[in-house]
Order: sequence, then structure tokens, then C-alpha cells
Amino acid sequence: MKITIATPVEQGYLDVKAGFTESLFKKLSPPFPPVRLLRFDGSEKGDIVSLELNFIFFRQKWTSHITEDRTTDQEFFFVDEGVELPFFLKKWRHKHRVISSGIGSVIQDEIEFEGPAGLMTVLLFPVMWLQFAFRKPIYRKIFKRTADR
Repeated sequence: MKITIATPVEQGYLDVKAGFTESLFKKLSPPFPPVRLLRFDGSEKGDIVSLELNFIFFRQKWTSHITEDRTTDQEFFFVDEGVELPFFLKKWRHKHRVISSGIGSVIQDEIEFEGPAGLMTVLLFPVMWLQFAFRKPIYRKIFKRTADR
């Protein structure tokens, strides 16, 4: 299943690229399930991001490898693919795109996921959509144009 969520922000795409840090990653984590960051190498090919989801009665590890990254004169993107996923996911691929829109840019999350069974994939769709829609106001606040930019 695929989800695409686009968020216009005020800063240029290279400034947004520079802001894709461990600090941003932590701010983007939704309130539930609580997330503990185990490892954050960055957003370049070969980097690893690993976290632990706390579902109160049990925990699940989620590790993704950055398999691609590229910066052009109009866009920056990187792709994370799940290599160790929580029980409710069989496949995970997330392309993070930051596309120049003139004075600002658009952050576009392109998510492809699959549950262990067809019905689980369908049931996960609204949950995944909400998890990424949660990021929109955070992106807008963090990447707001300041007086010196």
C-alpha cells in the first residue's frame, strides 16, 4: 500500500536538508507508541536508523537502512528500507523528498508498506496516514522562514 503526504514549508530545500537531524527525528515521533531512538547515523546511503516502539506491555524494534540518497539542483531525497520490522509490518520503504518550490520547498513523504496479511495492510493504512499527517505542523514550525533566511 502507498501513502504520499506533501507539506509546503517556507525554507529552501537545502536548508531543510541540513535540518534532517537526530533532533528533528525525535520531534517527529508521535505520542503513541513512545519511541526510544537506539541509533541514528543520518540520512546518507549506508546509514542506519534503529528505534524501539513501546506498546506498554511489549516493545518492538524497528531498524531501517538508508539505501539511497541524492541531492540535485531541485531536490534532496533519501530512502529508508526496513530490515528489522515490528510484527505488524512485512515490508517498509519510505522515500523522504524535499523539493524546491522557488522560495520555499515541499517535504514529501512517500511510504510503501505491507502488513503480514492483506487485511492487516488495509487496517494499517489509517494508522500510518495519521502518523505521517502528525508531522505536517511540526515541519511547518521547524522550517518556518526566519528574518535572516
